[in-house]
Amino acid sequence: MAEIRFHGRGGQGAVTSAELLALAAINEGKYAQAFPSFGPERRGAPVVAFCRISDEKIKIRAAIYQPDIVLVLDPSILRLVDVGNGLKGDGTLVTNTRFSPEEIKDELGIQTRLATVDATKIAREELGLPITNTTMLGALLRAAHLVDKESVIEPLKDRFGRLAERNIKAFERAYNETRILEQGG
Repeated sequence: MAEIRFHGRGGQGAVTSAELLALAAINEGKYAQAFPSFGPERRGAPVVAFCRISDEKIKIRAAIYQPDIVLVLDPSILRLVDVGNGLKGDGTLVTNTRFSPEEIKDELGIQTRLATVDATKIAREELGLPITNTTMLGALLRAAHLVDKESVIEPLKDRFGRLAERNIKAFERAYNETRILEQGG
């Protein structure tokens, strides 16, 4: 089972990202669950969402404390929240940043596998807004083969309707532009 924790800010689409990933997995015949963890947060406040994907039924109904993958939608979260808390030693951190994986690793002392992409830039160019949820899904799938890239397209079309093509373009650009630094690299 793959367990993913999403960090973002209210209004950026962390919850939507988790849901879209779960739908793509279900469409492939896998089992998946996605759920948020928030209280009285407001737009802009840090939020966390979770997703589990498995080939077998998922019986766990709790937050994810030791994720295989952590996805960070907003680069400022890296300095506010210990996003690596509980991340498995062989896990992967995927983050939105304009910096290279090497720079982020050195600055934050990250020891796990690290993937970076300038999702904010891509989202502004493709969507006209710095909403990075679909962009970061592209980075996530580049860093970790959780589902086939094509499996995300239908959920994107269903969720975004007439805006789907722009979201798909942002998703694909992020997939292609993600840089990965292997653990210990």
